[in-house]
Amino acid sequence: MNGRLIASWSVVALCGIYFLAPLIATFEFSLRLLRGHYSFEAYRLVFASGDFQSAFLFSAIIGVVTIIVGALIVTPTAYWVQLRLPALRGIVEYITLLPLVVPAIVLVFGYIKLYGSNSILPLTATPFGSDILLMLGYVALGLPYLYRAIDAGMRSIDVKTLSEAAQIQGAGFPTILFRIIIPNIRSSILSGAFLTFAIVIGEFTLASLLDRPAFGPYLQLVGASRAYEPAALAVVAFLITWGCMGIIQWLGNSGSNFSAKR
Repeated sequence: MNGRLIASWSVVALCGIYFLAPLIATFEFSLRLLRGHYSFEAYRLVFASGDFQSAFLFSAIIGVVTIIVGALIVTPTAYWVQLRLPALRGIVEYITLLPLVVPAIVLVFGYIKLYGSNSILPLTATPFGSDILLMLGYVALGLPYLYRAIDAGMRSIDVKTLSEAAQIQGAGFPTILFRIIIPNIRSSILSGAFLTFAIVIGEFTLASLLDRPAFGPYLQLVGASRAYEPAALAVVAFLITWGCMGIIQWLGNSGSNFSAKR
């Protein structure tokens, strides 16, 4: 038993070193902007930069809109497949996996070809149209993660019984979906939502080729011209990702406690 315990903790320690060592080295390097001593000057320059603020704000807004649109598409689909069309589950899962097979660069070139200045619907001719294409591209990239998270939540509850009970009380489809189903799979939706948000924050190809001022191209631009600020940005992006995971855990526990109290 002691041998197994030691082996288990050894694996945990090795994994911790494997993941944390590069992060610690990056963080230590980011503190060397002022020679001779450590400082947070690189972080101060990053946060004080107007380009950083505008790029992060742009990606955050696009990310929130992407999550809303993706959830509005995926949640009713997963609900209907779980309740009425289980035979189509394999087809739907195959469709949601396509963004993992089709590279982002192929997707964006398809957008440019279909919606370029010479097409019937020239969305790329205006910044707003390009933003719409960017958001739709992010919805596609986040679809595998969002659908699987929501589908797992649907499978963890008795969708049929809840729907039938609500119908007996006279509830319609919107009421069942938004007031009964969604509150019961809130943590699953949040898991998919924050994974999608992490994709949006770090994505480069779509935003660059559509010429949008997103956070991914900003990271590349800073990395090409500076040394310490990119390391600081990498640490910040890591903290944002882990912050999202912490929010998922906290909200999931809060939802469980609230349901238990009721």
